[in-house]
Amino acid sequence: MQSSKPKRIGIWGNTEKPAFWDLLPSIARWAEKRDLNIFLTTRIIAKVGDKPEFDYSIIESADDFKQLDFILSLGGDGTLLALARAVGDRETPILGIHLGELGFLAEVTTENMFEKLDRVASGDFEILERMVLECTVQNGDEPQLFHALNDIAIDRGASHRMINCELNANGNHIAHYKADGLIVSTPTGSTAYSLSAGGPIVMPSLDAMVVTPICPHTLTLRPIVLPDDKTIEITFPDNQAGGLGLAVDGQVQESLDLQAKVTIRKASYKIQMIIFSDTNYFDVLSKKMGWGRRGE
Repeated sequence: MQSSKPKRIGIWGNTEKPAFWDLLPSIARWAEKRDLNIFLTTRIIAKVGDKPEFDYSIIESADDFKQLDFILSLGGDGTLLALARAVGDRETPILGIHLGELGFLAEVTTENMFEKLDRVASGDFEILERMVLECTVQNGDEPQLFHALNDIAIDRGASHRMINCELNANGNHIAHYKADGLIVSTPTGSTAYSLSAGGPIVMPSLDAMVVTPICPHTLTLRPIVLPDDKTIEITFPDNQAGGLGLAVDGQVQESLDLQAKVTIRKASYKIQMIIFSDTNYFDVLSKKMGWGRRGE
């Protein structure tokens, strides 16, 4: 599918990785040859030291993402997850370039980076919309709102005891869990923490929520997949001690008291991810996670 040719690109990256700084000048030279305007985040500018030897503009606020035709995420999956939350509902397409260890979310490696960038600059790419979770936490004070591309995880925090979780959807009781915690993931997040806890793999083009208990104290409670029109409510009855914790994409943490209520639903927007016509999700599963192999 041919998309419109971009003119403005943003760069978001893990500035702690030496590989990011190694690649930045070459990306800038490539952009100059393509007559593309580069926008850098304030974090990159703060870390760069001397002024870069190329022209650039600065992403000074989240609304500046709207000016961009696409933005590069240079780092690992954590870098891309943080970018997705920063972009939010602004619909800026994201292209992940993998600099980390696993890099399951990144579409591009450093080896094929300029080949893929040339395709994007020519408009030869597609957009895959990925579902986002909206999480409202009522925790004694004003309700807090979070968004997650991967998952919302609730665990026992600093406590050593298992916790009791009551799960309802659209007002209907689903299950009572006695476990180390509960993970609610998107299809994107189904290959992350949820998979490690025994959850199913769900293709990212689907809209659904996966609920996976963490070490449940029973043989009868298994992960379940719910349609995206459900509103999930999680409460914590009969817990004898505090120490509950909530994590958003494994990066944003919040402590919960025993009277807290967590409400999770599909967000009103999706994250726009750049993919290519020859992308095969199952090839990625095989190469990066060993999917379908028999021990060879």
